[in-house]
Amino acid sequence: MSDTVNEAVAVLNDKLSGASFNGTAKFAVEGEGSIMMDSSGARAGDEAADVTLTADAETFKSILEGDTNPTSAFMTGKLKVDGDMGMAMQLASVLA
Repeated sequence: MSDTVNEAVAVLNDKLSGASFNGTAKFAVEGEGSIMMDSSGARAGDEAADVTLTADAETFKSILEGDTNPTSAFMTGKLKVDGDMGMAMQLASVLA
């Protein structure tokens, strides 16, 4: 597992604390690994999910740091979404 994934798990768990997220989501970070998110938090893993968001490491890090809006990243093709678009929108509001 990469340092990028380990750091992302910590950041995502901070962002998720107190937030309501029902469902499962997977962040697939190209060349680094995957992060699973559900109502219990974030963890490294690569399982089936309601929605999968795929981005390169630079885009993913920029989204986590708040420098890139997830919706803008999607609209410009930097973030790919596969699965439940409603779940992706819910996740974007948690990350903002």
